[in-house]
Amino acid sequence: MLDVRRLRLLRELAHRGTIAAVAEAVAFTPSAVSQQLSALEREAGVPLLTRSGRRVVLTPAGRNLVRHAEAVLAQLERATAELAGARSGLSGSLRIGAFPSAGRVMVPAALAELARRHPGLEPMVVELDPARVADALRAGDLDVALVHEYDFAPVPAEPGIAVIPLCREAMYLATADPALATVADCRDEPWILAVTGTLCHRMTVHACQAAGFTPRTRHQVDDFATVLALVAAGQGVALVPELGLVDRPDGVTLTRLSVGRHTRIAHRSGAEDHPAVQAFAEAMESAVPEGL
Repeated sequence: MLDVRRLRLLRELAHRGTIAAVAEAVAFTPSAVSQQLSALEREAGVPLLTRSGRRVVLTPAGRNLVRHAEAVLAQLERATAELAGARSGLSGSLRIGAFPSAGRVMVPAALAELARRHPGLEPMVVELDPARVADALRAGDLDVALVHEYDFAPVPAEPGIAVIPLCREAMYLATADPALATVADCRDEPWILAVTGTLCHRMTVHACQAAGFTPRTRHQVDDFATVLALVAAGQGVALVPELGLVDRPDGVTLTRLSVGRHTRIAHRSGAEDHPAVQAFAEAMESAVPEGL
């Protein structure tokens, strides 16, 4: 009989690539992870891993077992959701991941609505870049999370993760010069980008490349309030989503673009019918600002 906990570790290895990364994600030692994976190989009766230099690579049998593990783990999520639905009232913790602009504009109203409808539920919010959400959900560190993707930076589907569409917001070009009306107009301007490795950073680079140039980065800032303050100070131009325009300072000119940002609610595959996931989705829908 294959051990489900060991199957989770094998799946993590398939997504994270190294035993060290798996160990960090699940709070094990690398030695413990290796021992559990070796035990899984004995249970399976065939080699699941092979070494390639310093890396461990899944064999074809290992990759096939990961595919089956995804289905097994999703079915376990459905069973958990069904059991939760059989209980009266929601209670316990709900671990939520949220990116900053949604956390500021929408999440507080959603949490207030959750408290009104389900006082026994204890939401716990962690600020997290969407690029890190899938790993956190698969590892069980989060139950649900807000993620986004941009028209210029689509995100491939993540194994073991499903999403619920929430809203679409417009993107704006923020400048201190009203004469700069398009991204192409800003070819020679310094740019304020998000930190390298984030979706926001990738979106701005792709938008500029689509306009025929690579942006000249002056500042790297994730907080949109700070970005707008820097724009107002003449420090560069930037692309900012609608949720990031709260408390826009004087001296910033905004031009609405045709591209947008799409916000979704992510959860583990199979958890879509879990009462807490549904309650969070309903509360978030009620918190979407009018016009989005």
